[in-house]
Amino acid sequence: MIGIIDYGMGNLYSLSKALERLGYSYDFVSQGERLNDYSGLIIPGVGAFGDAIANIRELGLEQPIHDYAATGRPILGICLGMQLLFGKSTEHGEHIGLGLLSGEAIRFVGDYKIPHMGWNQLQLTQDHWLLEGVKTGDYVYFVHSYHVRVGHPEELLATSDYYQDVTAIVGRGNVYGMQFHPEKSGETGMQLLRNFAVQCEGVLA
Repeated sequence: MIGIIDYGMGNLYSLSKALERLGYSYDFVSQGERLNDYSGLIIPGVGAFGDAIANIRELGLEQPIHDYAATGRPILGICLGMQLLFGKSTEHGEHIGLGLLSGEAIRFVGDYKIPHMGWNQLQLTQDHWLLEGVKTGDYVYFVHSYHVRVGHPEELLATSDYYQDVTAIVGRGNVYGMQFHPEKSGETGMQLLRNFAVQCEGVLA
């Protein structure tokens, strides 16, 4: 059973429907004491970083997320949810994130369209079980104005190109993130979600 954290700013419908199509059970969860009921967690997110992390803290979810991560069970952040895994964001001021991964979310700067929105290709940077069945050149769907500058290059699993290298997939230990929306990224996105869900199988909640 996968827990989808509902803190009021996630794209819950399309994500839950994607898990249904893959045949995996899920619950929406917003109570910290319930996180340990699940064999994996997904942190979705659409909107502003500051509002999102404030909601997480108001619901008392920050420490339970850290405690869950310490158990070694898989956690996946999607879009804004990926950015929340990092140390901070500069979106509308400076905001401190969950700090499960090292780095910060910064705004795109340049004479090009912002937000970065649409289909872009992945460039895989290392072999990893999360990337099973996915190859360099596969397309995924992005919608974001801020991108992550990772603190440790070894945590970078895949990039994309939008006038610069853009962090697309990250991972360290049992904590993973995808800047794009896998639930809106066709078969490639479904494969990535499947890989994560498979990793959750057999994990004792």
